[in-house]
Amino acid sequence: MIHARPFDFPYDGNLDPGATALIVIDMQQDFLSTTGYFTRQGYDSSPLRAILPIVSKLIDACHIVGIRVIHTRQGYRADKADMTPYERWRRERSGLECADVLLRGTPGFEIAPEIDVWPEDIIIDKTCNGAFTYTDFEHVLRAQGITHLLFTGCTTDVCVHTTLREACDRNFQCLTISDACASGDQYAHEAALHMVTVENGVFGVLAEAADVLEGLVKLKKQRA
Repeated sequence: MIHARPFDFPYDGNLDPGATALIVIDMQQDFLSTTGYFTRQGYDSSPLRAILPIVSKLIDACHIVGIRVIHTRQGYRADKADMTPYERWRRERSGLECADVLLRGTPGFEIAPEIDVWPEDIIIDKTCNGAFTYTDFEHVLRAQGITHLLFTGCTTDVCVHTTLREACDRNFQCLTISDACASGDQYAHEAALHMVTVENGVFGVLAEAADVLEGLVKLKKQRA
């Protein structure tokens, strides 16, 4: 089991790597680089870059024990055919109507080079904040027999939390790794983490990366 709040994960004590996936949300250049979408919106991307080493350690540890790694990327089609009038308006309002940001096929859409994407990893491309909306994410999880999700990535208060809530409503067992998630708004980051644990874990449980890594080491020894 993994030590977590408000209870250890998973609740039944059965951490099955074959039924577990590490979800790496939107660790893309558009959010992490100093010239990408996030910075152009006026946010400091350094808190997002700061979690890169932690996320990389978690990815390596999950690969070792046989936990599936799933990456998500957010961005519209290159021709913007999937962008609604409201979304176009918000883009123009932010001064990004002519910018090559959050568009598939552009450099900013790609996962940051510090993140090691293995050939067997799964990548889910999404338009919305939540990875379940208008994607085959749920179908992939069900097809792989995955029932337990470990959440990392950015941003804590938007794409991570939206996907987490969607997952909980679909009865996936969820653990959010607090220091492997980040936001450009520290208050929103802390509030999003706090919301995980309210009502005795309404959105699953919260753990630090060290506790997750310790649990995976124990799992490796048990399987040896």
